[in-house]
Amino acid sequence: MQYEVEVSGTLRQVRVTRHDGRFIVIVGERQWLVDAAQVDSHVLSLLIDDVAGPTTDSPGVTPAGGAPVNSGRTRSCEIGIGSDPATGQSVFAIQTLPLPVAINPRRHFGRGKDSAAGLSGPQRIVAPMPGKVVRVLGKSGDAVVHRQPVVVIEAMKMENELRALRDGTVAEVLVQEGQSVEAGTLLAIITPS
Repeated sequence: MQYEVEVSGTLRQVRVTRHDGRFIVIVGERQWLVDAAQVDSHVLSLLIDDVAGPTTDSPGVTPAGGAPVNSGRTRSCEIGIGSDPATGQSVFAIQTLPLPVAINPRRHFGRGKDSAAGLSGPQRIVAPMPGKVVRVLGKSGDAVVHRQPVVVIEAMKMENELRALRDGTVAEVLVQEGQSVEAGTLLAIITPS
């Protein structure tokens, strides 16, 4: 399958095919062989092998033909999965760094680099993964600007700043410092200016 994937404002073409119970993922001239297992409803565990050789007309097949050739460099990672109801984007936490991801984001085309610019209504800041609220940087009534941190969550010993997607006002903060939260928990609401 072919996907258009927008990660933090960068649009990429991604091809994914199945091969022997795993996935071949191709982005540009690079390809990987990925073994994915769902740990729970919000976490994926991945084993990722770089595939030797450039891509060809047949995804995952080396120029000599046959199955993908593992380069010998295998790495593993866990990915936390959440969503941002305000934008409709998924949020993937890769090594605890939250990244907004839109798959086939046709509604964002032609809006420039700030995909949130055309959104109307309040932004709902949600926890991208389970963690602990370590700082609340905005309180009800505070004015915020695009990309300003509002809440900081600690997960897997890393701190993640959750930011405003556009200028606005903090309408409500629903958590307090020290509180444990699950993935998808509503943390704050920001109304547009």
